[in-house]
Amino acid sequence: MFGRGVPKKSDNSKYYEILGVPKTASQDDLKKAYRKAAIKNHPDKGGDPEKFKELAQAYEVLSDPEKREIYDQYGEDALKEGMGGGGGAHDPFDIFQSFFGGGSRRQRRGEDVIHPLKVSLEDLYSGTSKKLSLSRNIICSKCKGKGSKSGASIKCPGCQGSGMKVSIRHLGPSMIQQMQHPCNECKGTGETINDKDRCQLCKGEKVVQEKKVLEVHVEKGMQNGQRITFPGEADEAPDTVTGDIVFVLQQKEHPKFKRKGDDLFYEHTLSLMEALCGFQFVLTHLDSRQLLIKSHPGEVVKPDQFKAINDEGMPMYQRAFMKGKLYIHFTVEFPDSLNPEQCKTLEAVLPPRSSTQLTDMELDECEETTLHDVNIEEEMRRKQGQQSQEAYDEDEDMHGGAQRVQCAQQ
Repeated sequence: MFGRGVPKKSDNSKYYEILGVPKTASQDDLKKAYRKAAIKNHPDKGGDPEKFKELAQAYEVLSDPEKREIYDQYGEDALKEGMGGGGGAHDPFDIFQSFFGGGSRRQRRGEDVIHPLKVSLEDLYSGTSKKLSLSRNIICSKCKGKGSKSGASIKCPGCQGSGMKVSIRHLGPSMIQQMQHPCNECKGTGETINDKDRCQLCKGEKVVQEKKVLEVHVEKGMQNGQRITFPGEADEAPDTVTGDIVFVLQQKEHPKFKRKGDDLFYEHTLSLMEALCGFQFVLTHLDSRQLLIKSHPGEVVKPDQFKAINDEGMPMYQRAFMKGKLYIHFTVEFPDSLNPEQCKTLEAVLPPRSSTQLTDMELDECEETTLHDVNIEEEMRRKQGQQSQEAYDEDEDMHGGAQRVQCAQQ
């Protein structure tokens, strides 16, 4: 660890006691003790799983000369803090397998492969299928994933078959750094293959590349972020349960429609004439159907008013016969100005003004004002910026003043 001094000594006898060997035990003594105890306590043979785990943890540390040196000098706590790679960092069944080479190893699971899949709102409304070509690793058919013609391999001498190397650097007096990295001799596999014995098809890599076409079915009503999984279609590797290929739906933004759950929202602008005297227009839906939208006779539409059409929203996922609502948000476009004649015409047909008519005496007592056009959002942003700057300046003055007072007192 960086910047650590000499760690306090802690228990450095526990691992020896677990294996039942003295601190002077040789590597052969450790192997014999682990072999006997691991077979006895293996869970598949009715043994104690916790004891089996402790045995693997103890053997992993003491069988590694570098970790054993740190354990003997500083104890278990130093390993837990990361100085020696940590005791029990590996699967106990992997350690058992690497020791015995038998069939009791539990297969680890390969990683899932995640792919984003861009879809339109139309795709999610009507459903669609997309064919995608992907490359993946599969077990070599010639060597059955052994990497060699004979099926034989040699335990990597560089990492003793663990696939990982631990290097320790002395950074200075009483300071060390531990780094764990895949073995470069075996590329983290824990074994090497004789050059003459390498499989000609996979060149000893145990896997070859395959191109595969997957057909992804996007069902009606699926959501942005929803996952479509192809089990066991990810990269294959020896002694590994193949992971899944997962497609994550990413909905592209639509220029007209917005989706909220099972509902759709549509923006439409009316002229003042249409808002007051009636309107009709054609709305092209996501499945290309033409919907006639019209107001009721004598109906007045107000600015920012919403209207809904039942059963014209999104299909519900796996219940496509049911749909949400389609909401139409109306904005009303007002004319910039009216001439006197237009005002008189409107006054004749519109309801009278609600404000009380002021007398000449009342008008004389009032002060004249002028109204200006303003972008309220921009105005508020500008004022908020000014307030933030003023608060910052005030804070600077306060701290600066406090420092000057302290200096004066000194």
